[in-house]
Amino acid sequence: MKRRKFIQRAGLSGIGIAAASAGMSCAEQSKKTNDAPVSEAKEQALNLPIVIATWNVPKATEKAWEILNKGKSALEAVEQGVMVEEADEKNQTVGKGGIPDRDGIVTLDSCIMNSNGDYGAVLALENITHAVSVARKVMEDTPHVVLAGEGAKKFALESGFMEEDLLTDDSRKQWEKWKLKSEYKPIINIENHDTIGMLAMDKSGNLSGACTTSGMGYKMRGRVGDSAIIGAGLFVDNEIGAATATGLGEEVLKTVGSFLIVELMRQGLSPQKACEEAILRIVKKNRDFKNFQVGYIAINKKGETGYYSIQEWFSCTIYKNGVNKNIKSDYYYKPSDPEQ
Repeated sequence: MKRRKFIQRAGLSGIGIAAASAGMSCAEQSKKTNDAPVSEAKEQALNLPIVIATWNVPKATEKAWEILNKGKSALEAVEQGVMVEEADEKNQTVGKGGIPDRDGIVTLDSCIMNSNGDYGAVLALENITHAVSVARKVMEDTPHVVLAGEGAKKFALESGFMEEDLLTDDSRKQWEKWKLKSEYKPIINIENHDTIGMLAMDKSGNLSGACTTSGMGYKMRGRVGDSAIIGAGLFVDNEIGAATATGLGEEVLKTVGSFLIVELMRQGLSPQKACEEAILRIVKKNRDFKNFQVGYIAINKKGETGYYSIQEWFSCTIYKNGVNKNIKSDYYYKPSDPEQ
């Protein structure tokens, strides 16, 4: 309306003014359009590279950061990062030394996803420490995305991986003690602390993610959780962001949690708000939410991160701007809240 009144008052040629005004408008719009990406690029550059992982795993994020700092890809970083935990026999939630199923057998689930949307996974893999590397081989060297059980093991051995007994003395002793009662009751943040999920953005701004686990302690033979399932335990969309999960896999699977978080970010939510909404989806659908844990972490293309859980004591480790830091997550269930 202002522009019309100006033209009327000036009494000038409508065509001339329209042309001048259109030219000026286009120039201004072009300036705005060109300025925005530059500003966003500068903001992003300050945050890159970046690594975020579930739980307190500073050695894993340090390894991933080291890979990224050398200018290598986010895919290489997440693989090498989670391999640190897979090889750590003291970490009884992934890889060698993992807590076995109720039959005393350690089975591993793992997946990896790159910036192109390619994905590979192994389920119920036995006697191979680095399940994440087998998952990458599935992604890159086969026409499939998932291999399971004996087939996954056969493929790993044919690909040059070494077979070894994953049940350590400590894990065996705990399993034998468990058999005295054979009670299965997941303990929040202990048996549910069953995964390392890692997301990374490299210097080029490309995203990748990996997730690896030995699953729930003393699970039924053949049980598979969310960790190796695309969209549940992990999802990466290089245009938007990435997310990964930890905790009671059955509940993550029911809500396809990681995919949900990425889609919420696509709709404009921050990584933090998206993680919170994904937790709310679980809480609203399960009256028993007070008795189990689920935690999410996420990252978007700006390098912004988010993390949230149902219960207290979930944490994540972030390596950014040269600082490797473990951060306690906010959480939903607060017994002192009268509304809960």
